[in-house]
Amino acid sequence: MERTELAPGYEISRVIRGGWQLAGGHGAIARDAAIEDLIATAQAGITTFDCADIYTGVEEIIGDFRVEYARRHGTAALDAIRVHTKFVPDLAILPTISKAYVEKVIDTSRARLKLDRLDLVQFHWWDYAAPGCLDTALWLNELRQAGKIARVSGTNFDAAHVEAMVDAGVPITSVQVQYSLIDDRPARRMSEAAVAHGFKLLCYGTVAGGFLSDRWLGRKEPVEPQENRSLTKYKLIIDDAGGWDWFQSLLEALRMIADRHATDIATVASRAMLDTPHVAGVIVGARNRSHLDANLAIGNLPLDAEDRAVLAAALSGRRPIEGEVYALERDRTGRHGAIMKYNLNAEPA
Repeated sequence: MERTELAPGYEISRVIRGGWQLAGGHGAIARDAAIEDLIATAQAGITTFDCADIYTGVEEIIGDFRVEYARRHGTAALDAIRVHTKFVPDLAILPTISKAYVEKVIDTSRARLKLDRLDLVQFHWWDYAAPGCLDTALWLNELRQAGKIARVSGTNFDAAHVEAMVDAGVPITSVQVQYSLIDDRPARRMSEAAVAHGFKLLCYGTVAGGFLSDRWLGRKEPVEPQENRSLTKYKLIIDDAGGWDWFQSLLEALRMIADRHATDIATVASRAMLDTPHVAGVIVGARNRSHLDANLAIGNLPLDAEDRAVLAAALSGRRPIEGEVYALERDRTGRHGAIMKYNLNAEPA
């Protein structure tokens, strides 16, 4: 598995195992089986894991995985495991957020993950109009200086707000963004900011909730309601990027590339993003280890000039997605924002 130095002395696997599908929203989770799947993933070389304070039960599962992994392989092997969590205060808490609240949430994540110091915390803020965003970033940095956090990062921020945090003295290691062959928003201002300030991008949504896969090649356009909220979300992006006919032409191009390498469409789609400038890693979701071989293949797929030419031709018909990173999703009155959940901490487990 390819590895990269995300920050000086901090190396990660470039394919990162996502944790949102362990949160139960996609079906019941068998805890012991989930831990065995995480162990198999780490043993295979994918040693970086993504989770969040708002993914119900996932930090606890990863904490138990860490204990069991150390028991089987020792503390030296455990030292290679990286866990990237998130700090996502609910929309409702933003007007009254305080440093005490931030520290309490960080301490909860430390306890769940069984880590004295969190490897990397990715900060999210739902509403730029709500005061306190920059103060909260500074409080996270103070917790970093106090030794509770090793690195502060952002998720779903636009470039201007990332730059404001950097200018205020918060060392941003990375920014997690929705970035895929159908969603090009981070290629603009965010990539410029990454160059200017030396941070890297970690991408989610590289297979668009499963749309960028062989399953959807040649299929008729799905109608509402979709099977889950992820498909609803990414179908809106497909509509904006060019519509279903254009999307099918993209899948056909990806299938051509996949045939040349005896692989699948999803692997090519994720590899293409891994080869994109300023991208350090791609976050792949999996409910179990059945996708492990495919996830490992992302790190071993060499796309050549012919592949890139086929892909460029297919993408020439793509319409740019409107606005900055996550701007559509922040608009609670728009069709993208209307499907978001803004107060996940307040929802029952």
